[in-house]
Amino acid sequence: MRPGPASSGAAPRLPRDGAFRTVEAVSYFDHNATSPLSAAAREAWLRANDEVWQNPSSPHRAGARARIRLDAERKKLAEVLDADPDRLIFTGGATEAASAVIAHFARTLPADARIVVNPTEHPCVLEAVRASFEPQRIAWLPITANGVVTPKAVTEMCHSISDTRSGRVGAVVVMAANNETGVLQPWTELAEVCRQERVPFVCDASQWLGKLPAGGLGEADWSFGAAHKFGGPKGVGFLQRAADASGFSIRPGGGQQRGHRGGTEDLPGIAAMVAALRDAEQTKVLHEDERLRWREQFERKLLTSIPGVRVVAAEVERLWNTVSLLLPHGENTRWVARLDQRGFAVSTGSACATGKEGPSHVLAAMGLSPEEAKRVIRISAGWDTTQENWTALRDALVAVSTEVRPANNVISI
Repeated sequence: MRPGPASSGAAPRLPRDGAFRTVEAVSYFDHNATSPLSAAAREAWLRANDEVWQNPSSPHRAGARARIRLDAERKKLAEVLDADPDRLIFTGGATEAASAVIAHFARTLPADARIVVNPTEHPCVLEAVRASFEPQRIAWLPITANGVVTPKAVTEMCHSISDTRSGRVGAVVVMAANNETGVLQPWTELAEVCRQERVPFVCDASQWLGKLPAGGLGEADWSFGAAHKFGGPKGVGFLQRAADASGFSIRPGGGQQRGHRGGTEDLPGIAAMVAALRDAEQTKVLHEDERLRWREQFERKLLTSIPGVRVVAAEVERLWNTVSLLLPHGENTRWVARLDQRGFAVSTGSACATGKEGPSHVLAAMGLSPEEAKRVIRISAGWDTTQENWTALRDALVAVSTEVRPANNVISI
């Protein structure tokens, strides 16, 4: 049978920047789900594939060159994080890292130790915790109405558990920045509290990295991130292990990465991840104040344009790129669909939780009702998002608000 065009065997030719034209026309406001590959990452990936594509574990000179390059990328990453390169392990992403850390605690903590967890953590952390620990061994941290874990709350939780017969604190888990609301946690202060209490501190830095300065993350006992959240490729991430984590391994079965994770390292992907993060640190993070002003201006004008709209956690510091909007009427899926038709890509919340039944666990922990949670959309910009993009999105939201207004013209506030 003669093959048609789709099966001719020739690879489709993409534009040089790797983007399809249909996607280029969309104003993308879903960067917290994933970000496009940065120019720095693309260049590093191509160069590594040309120069050091060999297996870093091979005994020949080409393999040795790849090993030297891999160690150099680890040192570059350590410099950005103010970390010890010997503690850094390259992973397949944040989910693998989170699962490995929680599984390590489940194997090594005493039977009476409890794991203390922020209830607004990413699903990959919460699911790992619930799968590894019995409910009575999990202590949920209290949060403010805006979703913040305070140093006082961590201190009191540690003392409360140690002063009773309920056991001891084995670890404290609090993310740096929330993926749904953008709320920033005081992770440097929390890390200091944990040092004073002699308790391991675990920090998911996935949303923080590439948006805010990464320096100081080396002070956390455990931290991890995913490259695709800050302009690197998908399927690559890192984990910083605790200095005293003897016997820790992510994936046994080989001598790679000092025995912490078996399997051939994705050196081009690692090089691209490190290049993306270094580029963000050197050329983008310094523009944070300007981008924060754009977001705040968007929020102010939107609040005066759509009666009853509300910004979730408006009273606290949030990522400059993230807005969680509680809309006055209409389910969030209708807003997302209508905005998509107008050329704007936004989300109903965490991409990892999409399709699961029930309201957002983040919004529920912050006191929003299930009905309110169904009226929340997440807007998350990127470094390429312009002030004009923000303005156009505001205008589109105003237009959609009239399209989804209920027939009785009654809105919920």
